[in-house]
Amino acid sequence: MKIKVCGLKYALNVQEVGKLPIDYAGFIFVGASPRNVDYSSELMLAMNKLGCKKVGVFVNAPTHFIQAKAELFGLDTIQLHGDESDYQIEKLSKDYEVVKVFSVGDDFNFDLSQYEKADYFLFDTKGKKRGGNGTKFNWNLLNAYKGETPFILSGGIGAKDAKEILKIKHPKFAGIDVNSGFEVEPGLKKTELLKQFIKELKLNSHTELVEV
Repeated sequence: MKIKVCGLKYALNVQEVGKLPIDYAGFIFVGASPRNVDYSSELMLAMNKLGCKKVGVFVNAPTHFIQAKAELFGLDTIQLHGDESDYQIEKLSKDYEVVKVFSVGDDFNFDLSQYEKADYFLFDTKGKKRGGNGTKFNWNLLNAYKGETPFILSGGIGAKDAKEILKIKHPKFAGIDVNSGFEVEPGLKKTELLKQFIKELKLNSHTELVEV
């Protein structure tokens, strides 16, 4: 299971989180967000030392803006959290791994075939904001997804959700994205809580594999 910690902002915190066994570290490039990332030499140094993939999160940004940020910050993956077109996804996918985000409510249509140029889908909770609403959607809705693109689960995931996450048996379930459920304040993550959560995920996952 892939683990992504999103909404990182502060250099020292990036260093601490980067020592954990995670697959992706997410950085938000949306001016209106309290987690928006600004350039600093300290942050760049911390990002360059990361041993996982660096993800840039964008909302309805022009392709040239995304490409400029990706080059400046050394991004590996582009996460599109708005109403981006399949054309933009295809264009970005030539140079980057692409994650396309969808906001899921009770009436969500899981027919996403037009977006299959993306490497992953990310299913988040539909709310007033594009992300960071801190609430879960009904995970049973995932059974309606019949596509071939693997997906990442997000939306309100907290430290007590490890066992419920491990119950998800969908064949395309690839990982989780955590953010506000592990914060002291926007952009500042509780490293020890993340460490315990990841340990529980991996320990229980290993136990299940042994039993099978």
